[in-house]
Amino acid sequence: MSSQPIFENVKKCKLAVYTEISLFILCNFTFVKSNRIRIAVLLGSISIIGIIVFQLYWVNKSFDLAENQFNQTVEIALYKVAEKMAEFNGHQLPNENPVRQISSNYFIVDINDVIDASILDHYLKTEFEYRNINVDYEYAIYDCETDEMVFGSYFNPSDKSAKITGTFQKYDEFTYYFGIIFPSKTIYILKTMNLWIISTFVLITAIVFFSYAIFIIFRQKRLSEIQKDFINNMTHEFKTPVSTIGISASVLANPEIVNDPGRLKNYAGIILDQNTRLEQQIEKVLQLARLEKNKIKLQLSEINVHAVIASVVSGFKLKLDENEGEIIVQDRAKNPLVSADKIHLTNVIYNLVDNAVKYSGKQTRVIIETREVDSNLEIFVSDNGPGIDKKYQKKIFDKFFRVPTGNVHDVKGFGIGLNYVKNIAKAHRWKLELTSSPGQGSVFKISIPMTNQ
Repeated sequence: MSSQPIFENVKKCKLAVYTEISLFILCNFTFVKSNRIRIAVLLGSISIIGIIVFQLYWVNKSFDLAENQFNQTVEIALYKVAEKMAEFNGHQLPNENPVRQISSNYFIVDINDVIDASILDHYLKTEFEYRNINVDYEYAIYDCETDEMVFGSYFNPSDKSAKITGTFQKYDEFTYYFGIIFPSKTIYILKTMNLWIISTFVLITAIVFFSYAIFIIFRQKRLSEIQKDFINNMTHEFKTPVSTIGISASVLANPEIVNDPGRLKNYAGIILDQNTRLEQQIEKVLQLARLEKNKIKLQLSEINVHAVIASVVSGFKLKLDENEGEIIVQDRAKNPLVSADKIHLTNVIYNLVDNAVKYSGKQTRVIIETREVDSNLEIFVSDNGPGIDKKYQKKIFDKFFRVPTGNVHDVKGFGIGLNYVKNIAKAHRWKLELTSSPGQGSVFKISIPMTNQ
């Protein structure tokens, strides 16, 4: 028995294994390459989130530190005021600290003697000015006879006439005391944190620009992919009729074909059909170019919609006969006259029907129906195709967009037909709607104002 076949099989197995490994490496390399931007964005986002967390942490720490410093300065100032009041009254302060912080911005000072409001006011202003506490405050003195906080006064360094009345809580532990409130304490502390506020603003600005840059990058990446698909589709769409015309032309170039009139007529018909198809594809690209330049110039005239539909349907008869399909026309509108651009209206109906025929498969069943609703003529184009998922229904009107079908590309096209329909409907101020669900087909509806009979 010869060993040559065995060696040949081994070689083939090795080649198959190497091919599979090469394809696996290539696919993974392509996957990594295509996701390189996403990975970079993810890492950048994680870094920015980390920076934001640290920034917020240190801003909060800085605020707490500034607040503690403010509270300590105020307590020292109030203690000095209490000492001066005790010295003025000829008494001594209690052994424990007479200053109590009741809340974030409310302090109580135990004087342990009758308080003169004018003297207290003088000492407060002098001591606060000395310690550079330039913040507005309001104080009140407790009156043991009425059991109320009285003699309230508000002081604002920048506005001497300002007056407000705060809510002073009583403190039952002391008999002779006064309370002081700092209503704008938080704002005052924030003003002392200018550096942190500026750095936070710069950080937020950087994040906004980063987010915008990421948005632009993904948008350009998406547009690049869409345009790449468009060029590939356009190449295939143009290549088929050009190849067919070339083959038919080479056959017609044979002098002997004149002896076979039937064959000559057949190939001439093929060239004519492919030439028509090529013209239609070129017209779609030209339509897109005109739409991009906003050169839609409508030539409005009174159009019979039923006549336009009949003209469009006749153009699909041969194709439907080959695929055992049908187009059912239901002219229910009694007044089919509308004011529209005939060429654009014809192209709109043609694109909708062509889209329905392409996606309905071999057993095509397209229904075109017209109705009168109020003063509008409604055109319905429905098919028995695969339907469109809800998440794609708004996107299908975007330029170059085609519903993803995985690796299957049975239906060729540029992805500009429905975008053209949307723009023409917008130019005419028509209402365009889509109703669809997976497995249930699609229904496109156009509402057009009717002209008076």
